Formats: sequence, structure tokens, C-alpha cells
Amino acid sequence: MCDDTMNRAGVDIGGTFTDVIVFDEESGEIEVAKTPSTPENPAEGVINGLEKSETPIEALDFFSHGSTVGTNALIERELPRIGLITTEGFRDVHEIRDATKEDIWDAYEDVADPYVQRRDRLGVPERIDYDGNVVEPLDEERAREIVRTFKKRGIDTIAISLINAYVNGVHERRLEEIVQEEHPDAFVCTSHEILPEMFEHERTSTTVINAALVPVVREYLTDLSSQLSEREYHGDVLAMHSGGGVMTTEAIAYYAARIANSGPTAGAIASQHIADQCGFENAIGFDMGGTSADVSLTHEGDIEMTDEWAVEYGYPIMFPSTDIETIGAGGGSIAWIDDGGSLRVGPKSQGADPGPACYLRGGDKPTTTDANVVLGWVDPDKFLGGDMDATAKPARNVIERDIADPLGLDLTEAASAIERIAVANMCNAVRLVSTSKGYDPRDFPLVAFGGAGPLHAAHVAREMNIPKVIVPPYPGINSALGCLLVDVEHDLSQTFIADATDDVVDDIEADFAEMEEEIHERLSEEGVEDEQIRMEYEIKMRYAGQWRSLDVVCSRPIRSMDEIRAKFHRQHEQNYAYSDEEQPVEIYGLRVTGRGLVEKPSFPEVEPADAADARRETREAYFDDAGEYVETDVYDRERLGAGATFEGPAIVEQMDSTVVVPPAATAEVDETGNIIITV
Repeated sequence: MCDDTMNRAGVDIGGTFTDVIVFDEESGEIEVAKTPSTPENPAEGVINGLEKSETPIEALDFFSHGSTVGTNALIERELPRIGLITTEGFRDVHEIRDATKEDIWDAYEDVADPYVQRRDRLGVPERIDYDGNVVEPLDEERAREIVRTFKKRGIDTIAISLINAYVNGVHERRLEEIVQEEHPDAFVCTSHEILPEMFEHERTSTTVINAALVPVVREYLTDLSSQLSEREYHGDVLAMHSGGGVMTTEAIAYYAARIANSGPTAGAIASQHIADQCGFENAIGFDMGGTSADVSLTHEGDIEMTDEWAVEYGYPIMFPSTDIETIGAGGGSIAWIDDGGSLRVGPKSQGADPGPACYLRGGDKPTTTDANVVLGWVDPDKFLGGDMDATAKPARNVIERDIADPLGLDLTEAASAIERIAVANMCNAVRLVSTSKGYDPRDFPLVAFGGAGPLHAAHVAREMNIPKVIVPPYPGINSALGCLLVDVEHDLSQTFIADATDDVVDDIEADFAEMEEEIHERLSEEGVEDEQIRMEYEIKMRYAGQWRSLDVVCSRPIRSMDEIRAKFHRQHEQNYAYSDEEQPVEIYGLRVTGRGLVEKPSFPEVEPADAADARRETREAYFDDAGEYVETDVYDRERLGAGATFEGPAIVEQMDSTVVVPPAATAEVDETGNIIITV
């Protein structure tokens, strides 16, 4: 698939900007573009970004993109009205959830409302037992009444989640047929197809969220595909999914929830690639944009993954995803004073519209970016290479009015305080992916990207005792780069409960073979040749009596469970600092992941050049280390060649980002153009 491509385009639709990278394989030339996102019509921002590059759309051979469209739709609840059909007596599973709260000590905090209101959750008489036997047949007449009720209410999106359907989906399949007979225009999503795993809340939540996102995602993908086609792009329109691969628009039209975390995942993929390029097996990815900061971790060459994540607490999405911690700390994060008189930064953001005050788009609240302007780290006249109207005066005004004057600080003290609090917030996110999971951050370089990541990364690294920071050549479009580095991917999972002994090897092999065949069919339908397909296998395992499980990678054919059990013990020790080889081990589930390998671009090396050749000017910038504004060298990133070295304080400017090298830090440019800062 895509073996003969020449021009590859990767696009990341962010909350503030839409980033584009176009790579010409023949010449090795790279074009980057950055344009404001268009939340009302995401496809418009993509087309605007592609048209800013010199490569015409009709000359593209490969297009892949990541998007926050699904995530934003869930956060903002811009979703269609959904109907949910459950087993009679279980209509409230979706609202009861698992009865936990994000902050168990806050008696006043309410959990987010369910995605389906109670009046639209209706039960049908039926029952299947834990072993898949039909205990009570499906009441088809009642099922038809429910569907007719939904049709009268104008509900065109229907989720079906019946008890124990994960082990036998016969009643869900019949319900789907009844919906098609009674309400042929409705979209139907069944839990046994979306997530054939036990635990009814998690399965119902994933099915409901997937059903809710399908109309949203389908609309924007249809529009994007149409606009690209009108401009004579004839290749596949691929979209990044949360598991670290890409899917075609046809596949995503049914599995829409898989792309809800696609943008941050693309960034994690790119950070892994950059770290590997620099010779590091371990890396912490630090992606700070206009709205949020996303932190990921790569250990021994593998990105940390999770089976359970959520956009809103209490409503999990059980598709595999890169394990990313997201906090409301972006360039547009608002600085404010709470009721106790303490300065806070975020999580609310000015986003793309109106943006920080310095953007001159009507923003009237102080943000992290405004503080960076006041500190002299960012020159507003050079935003997006000078293509964007911006100025420093509004930034000074809003910080003075809302922060400095109320707290009795001068302007510089207020801006510095905003920056320090933002860095503290980012450090907390780094701790969540590292120290809280048994990893020492001193063993990891920090790969900094996003439009704002390189501004703050060295300060975060210093606070966390991280020895090195890697800033890729195009940090502001790094997530778009990640979209060029992934394979077409599908995965299937199922519940499989048994003792981890050799007695179940044949059953595991049979289930693996069945899932592998289905994935192979999906990839073949998407144009992937047999020789490009690679399969990976995982067994979910836990100590008998445990609630949570670990994913243990294995290979086929399985001849004995001894080696797999030993690997489980080692992983348990790594994750929880505890293992007991005398304890019986239980299998909880199986997963097969199939990848259709896409040829990856190979980027050219940069020419050698001295740092002095790239030195553009000096300007006054404030650093806490010095306690004052100091004369700071400003470098042009495009003219920094391989082997260039310089010392902080220094600022490196480029179209898509700004790099800050604080005092007492040193920087060096490697042969592929990465800036490596030693803190």
C-alpha cells in the first residue's frame, strides 16, 4: 500500500492551529505550513493549510491526518440525540457507571451527565447467561415498539448493549435487523461488534460514545474527502487512530471513537521517532499547543499504551490508545486569580478564537503566550513567520489589569509568576507518566514539540532533573509529522477467562487464528498486500483474584505458557514493584493487532554550519535564574546547521515555534537538524 508514493502530506487538526507537512521523497524537500483551525468546518482548515504549501493538492500521493474533532465533540457535547437499547432492568447502567468520582473528597462535584438521557434508554426483555446460553428469548414485538418510539422522537443514532452479548451476540444481531426493518435510515452500533468484552458499563460506554461520534466524524470526513477529490486528490484519505495506526475513512465511519485521541497519538509517534533518530530508546514526549499539553512516554522503544481512557471521567473508551496525560496548559491557557487570592493558570483556554490578547482577535484575558511576550521570549511580530497580526501592547495591558495590579506585583513579576505556575502544571503531567508509574525521569530525554513546547521544555527539564531536551526541526508541526510515520492498523479483542496453564493453549491458538483472519480481511479490503501485513498478539493476564490485568506480548505458535507467565511476573514487578511467582496466574482476554506496513519517509541530513552564521540579533529577555532582563542571542532556526553549538541564554526562532535555551544550558544541532539542549 502506497509503495510508489512521491509526495506525502501529514496534517494535524489542533484546537488552535491546523499543521501541515508535505514531504517530497524524490527531492527530499520538506514544506511546512500552519494555519488557524476552523472549528465550525475542520475540513476548511485542512484545505487552507495544504494550499499554503507549494505542492498542489493534485500532486499528492499520500494523505494522512490526525484530528481533535471527535474529542471536541465529546467535550462540548455537540452530539446527535442517541437512543440506547439494553436488557430490561439494565437501562441505568450507563448513568450509574462504576459509582466512582474523579475527586472522591469533593462532595459537591457532580459527575458529567450521561451521553444518553434516561427517557431515551429503553429495555427489551431478553437474557443470555455468562456462558452464552439463551435463558430468555428476545421479545421481538417489544423491540419493534422501542424502535418505532425512537423513530417518532427523531432519533437516528441507536446503540445496542445487552447483558452478556460479548459472549453471544445473537440477540444484538436480531435487534439490528429489526432496526433496519423499522427505521432503515438509522445508524446502529452493537456492543458485541464494538467491544466483545465483559463488564457492562465499560462496554456500554464505549458503544454509546462510538455511536454518538459516527455522525459527527462521518460528516467532516465526507466533507474533507469531497473537497480533496474536487481538487483532484485520488488517493486514500487516512486518519490517525488512538492506537497508533491509521484507518481509511470507510473503517472510521463505523469505528469513530477510535479517532477521539488521534492528534495526541500522532505526536507520541513522532516523539518516539525523533528520540530513536537521536539514539535514545527512552523518551518523554512533551506536546504543548494552544489549548493543552499532552505528555507521553516511550520505554525501550515502545510507546506506553492503555486499554481504558476517557474524555470525560466516568465514561471510558475501551479501545487501545497511547497512554497520554493531558492537562489544560497551553499557550492560550488563561491566567486568573481564585477566590482565595491565589494565581492560577488554566485549564480554561482562549483557544484559536479569540486567542491570546496579543493576537489582536478580541482576546481580553491574560494567557501564557501573553506572559511569554512580556518576558521577551516571543516576538509577536514574527508569529507564523510574520504572517499573523500580533503585537505586545495588549498582552502587557491584560496582565497588568488582571494579574499585576490585583496582586500588587509589577508587570514583569506577574508575567514571570504566570510562567512558573504553567511550568509547575507541566511538571505534574510529566510525573504522572514517569515517577507515578515507576520510571525515573532522569533516564529519559524530553522531546519538546507543539507550538509552545520548546518555549518551556528546558525549564520543565530543569525542575524534573531531566538531563536533555530534544527539539525536532519542525516542532510546531510534529504531530502532523507523526501522521506520516504510521501504518494502517486494526485490532480485535475478546474476553477469555481461564487459568494460565498449558491446558488452554489450543483454545487460545484457535481464537487468535479467528481474530487474525478477520483483521486480514479488513486490511485486504483496504488495499494492503499480504506481504505488508504484520500481526501482533497479546494475552491479558492477572494474578487470580485481581481486578486489573496486564497486556503480555506473545508470539505464535504458543507451545507452552511457562515463558508467557514468566514475562507477566516481570511486567508486574516493573509496574507495581511486586511479583509472586508462587501465585496462580489467570488469563482475562486476548488481543490481535494487524498492521499494513506503509513505507516510511527518510528525511535528509542538514548541511554543517556554525551557530554564528545563524545569529540574527540580540534582545532583552527575562529569566528567573538571572532575576532580571538580560541580553539574549536570537538565532534563525533555518540557518542553524549540523554541528552548530551555542550557550544560553538564547532564543531560536522559526515559523512554527520558538525555542528558549535558559542560562547555564548548552545546545547542539545534530546531523538531522534536531536541537539537543543539555540542561
